[in-house]
Amino acid sequence: MAGEESTQRPPQALTEEQAEQMLAGMNEVIRAGEEMRKLRAEMITVFAGFGWTQERIAQLTEMSQPAVSKQMAKRKTDELRTPMEVSLDQRDTPWLEGRLWGLAEEISETLDETAHCTRYVNALARGKKRFTPQNTDELRRLVEEDLRRHRTELSDSYRAAYDEISRGLDLPSNVTTTTSASVRRSIAHQIQRDQLRG
Repeated sequence: MAGEESTQRPPQALTEEQAEQMLAGMNEVIRAGEEMRKLRAEMITVFAGFGWTQERIAQLTEMSQPAVSKQMAKRKTDELRTPMEVSLDQRDTPWLEGRLWGLAEEISETLDETAHCTRYVNALARGKKRFTPQNTDELRRLVEEDLRRHRTELSDSYRAAYDEISRGLDLPSNVTTTTSASVRRSIAHQIQRDQLRG
């Protein structure tokens, strides 16, 4: 009996490749969570710049008022007092990327998730894709394909928005801003969606 136990093989260990595959998904979720926490903290600064009260910001962010107060205490007074411009017609790259992202999401939803850009949009939303020049170019190609194939289903405002965004991305301006790229992308994304729905 003891001899049988000694001849049993130990459980096989995971290979490095298997461990890497398992952890890759976990790391993406963790990274996306950290990025979202950072983005939320930056958005609190933007909201304060608009003159919103800590109580209102706490309600919007679903945070406690002391937590909002703590986030605001970390920021410089100048940052909290400077309202961010939110007009759609801005030419810096993060703003244009945000508009492209918003346009792609609207196309995806309008086409009931059958759009070419749907998987890419979902990957961006989950933090599996980041905004790099290559990824932005890929999203542009997918949006162009959807606009070409679904002309009858998408209103002219989609094509007009894409043309404007595309021209801006081809000739980006050297705008400097104190607001982070992720905040600018997020706000432009929402404003673009609202404009297309309006």
